Amino acid sequence: MIMNSQLKDIQNQKDKRGIDIQKVGVNGVEVPLLIDRKGSDSQVVSAKARLSVTLPHDYRGTHMSRFIEILSEYSNKRTLGVDIKGLLQDVKKRLESESAHVKFEFKYFINKKAPVSEIEFPVGYDCSFQGDLTGDNYKFILGVKVPVTTLCPCSKEISKYSAHNQRTMVKVKVSYDEKDIIWIEDLVEKIESCGSSQVYSILKRCDEKYVTESAYENPKFVEDVLRDVICLLEKDEKVTFYEVEVEAQESIHNHNAWAWQSKNKV
Repeated sequence: MIMNSQLKDIQNQKDKRGIDIQKVGVNGVEVPLLIDRKGSDSQVVSAKARLSVTLPHDYRGTHMSRFIEILSEYSNKRTLGVDIKGLLQDVKKRLESESAHVKFEFKYFINKKAPVSEIEFPVGYDCSFQGDLTGDNYKFILGVKVPVTTLCPCSKEISKYSAHNQRTMVKVKVSYDEKDIIWIEDLVEKIESCGSSQVYSILKRCDEKYVTESAYENPKFVEDVLRDVICLLEKDEKVTFYEVEVEAQESIHNHNAWAWQSKNKV
């Protein structure tokens, strides 16, 4: 058997081109994550990970296998998922880097009852955990993508019959202090309350009537949704940073309506 110490390490060769690399690592790594659910058991999700470090100009390459080793060690540790800060501290130390970055993207399921029949079925939400550690400065960002229904106020005002509506995607990223927790369930609930109506996995006729009529009585532009989400995030004292993106997938236009805003609250 040939030991690693006997093999030539090409990655440790010196590079003479004088270019620091801001981020280099692995992307699209499939890994299971054990995520704590609010008020119930944890959920195992299938995540795709991107893990990277900075690389000084005089290093030819980084050690890719070490990223996978660290992901393997942390995939079963729980604090809302993995110990993001601990993972990045280990990455920095073992790869001798000034900064480290990680992003997990995954589908998270929340059980949801239909509004009238109360039939329950899970809804899947695209979510992400992102961490950045430079020196001792650490930042964590929770991301969610939530579908809602919006009904056009203009269409309702000018049309004799009904009004056109859209499937609208609301993407929100928030950052908060290490000592705090913002549950995915709570963030999704906030966002869903800002549409004309919510989206469900299963609807009986009584539910469909309720959803359709609720949307008609609560028309909203993408600007309305954006502002309503921002108002809720501004009231949340835990949130230190937010980014909100709203895109309505138009049903009568060959384009989408879109709005975006971000803010550091501290």
